[in-house]
Amino acid sequence: MRGNRQPAVRATVTDAQTSFRALSRHRRTKLARAAHTTLVKADQWGRGDATPPEVATALERALKAPAKGAPKK
Repeated sequence: MRGNRQPAVRATVTDAQTSFRALSRHRRTKLARAAHTTLVKADQWGRGDATPPEVATALERALKAPAKGAPKK
């Protein structure tokens, strides 16, 4: 009988991971490519699963970078 006395272990996610999960699949793919990783590993990081620290820092850096695109009118 699991969890009779203790709550289940839950992964804690940061604000960056939460904002990453809110993005569309296309935008997540672009960020993963900019971080030199795969979408699978990037999604695992977004869920709070175990990922290498290099992937985590690269994705956080890619999230903070300004998006390239057409200038605002």
